[in-house]
Amino acid sequence: MSIDGLDDFLKAVKKVANGGFAEQMGLWLESMGMEFLDLIQDEIIRAQSVETRNLLNSFKRGDSENIWTINKGGLSLEVGTNLKYATYVNDGHFTIDPKKGKDRRWVPGYWSGDRFVHDPSAETGMLLKFTWIDGTGYWDNALAIFDRMFEKGLERKLQEWLNATF
Repeated sequence: MSIDGLDDFLKAVKKVANGGFAEQMGLWLESMGMEFLDLIQDEIIRAQSVETRNLLNSFKRGDSENIWTINKGGLSLEVGTNLKYATYVNDGHFTIDPKKGKDRRWVPGYWSGDRFVHDPSAETGMLLKFTWIDGTGYWDNALAIFDRMFEKGLERKLQEWLNATF
């Protein structure tokens, strides 16, 4: 019995085993990571989560507040930020920790136009009352969009590779 194309198939499998596929997928994964960072930034802007731009700027490759890990051989990707308040902006938060038993807190600083500037040495400031601030869901929205993009993109990339290999 003979199978047409078996030799070509076995050569392609050897090529995969020698890292050609892993290298191509690693490059694709890195580009998908960049796409995800763009999506997060777009969602931060769309949800109007931007004030000082620290959060927006923390979601880019190489930023000091950023987490960016990519392992091309093992095909893993980790994207994020080290800013402590990023989850509060996404999920929402109380202005004061209710566990501390206080319903208000004095924050030293001053107003510059319609924006409050925290200044620990200021004699002026504002009184924060215990209240809930809704989250904007920027991360959740970007992740939902990315999940759809990633699945379609992976299928397309695998098909391109299969077409080029066989």
